[in-house]
Amino acid sequence: MAESHLIEIQPQQTLFAAMQQHPLTEISASPGHLLLLKLWQREEELLTNRIGAKETKLDAIKREAFKLCSFFFFFHGIFLTLLFTSSLGQTERQACRGWWVPGFISLVTSLVLIFSVQLRICSYWRIYEKLQRERGEGRALSRCVQELRMKGASFDLSKEPQVSKRMKSSSVKVNWRPMKWLSRNAVTICLLCFSGLVFPACKFILCG
Repeated sequence: MAESHLIEIQPQQTLFAAMQQHPLTEISASPGHLLLLKLWQREEELLTNRIGAKETKLDAIKREAFKLCSFFFFFHGIFLTLLFTSSLGQTERQACRGWWVPGFISLVTSLVLIFSVQLRICSYWRIYEKLQRERGEGRALSRCVQELRMKGASFDLSKEPQVSKRMKSSSVKVNWRPMKWLSRNAVTICLLCFSGLVFPACKFILCG
């Protein structure tokens, strides 16, 4: 009976010893490691919330820019249609006399809309760069939290989350690409080119 009782107690003692040696148990027994874990978890939660807010803001900016671009082309479609319709009931000399007036109106309206689009594009890329940095910080922080949970009390308390050198070098490489500015402002460039074509098109419609 005594032997069977010892056999039943030994697995329980082994399990209890294993629980005591578990990294999370070591962390809970160490005030410094426990405080660091709580601080990092709190910071990780805040980073996640900030990343989510920035992603939502980026989606909103993209929708606003799309609406402005849609209105830009809608305006020019209606404008050119009305311009062509108004020229049908006039002689070529009468219609061509003040061709620059509708062209000027079209140009000013285009510049206002393009400026609004460009503001949103600049805001988008500024938030996007901050988002990328925070994502890198979040990944580095997650790695440190995971390492702390795995090592337990043997974790170095002086260690701080650091973005990997590979991520830093890749971000620098992207920032210095020759086509960076063109790729980021492609929408604005297309709108400007289209506006430049509409201005002489007004003269062609009225005087052609």
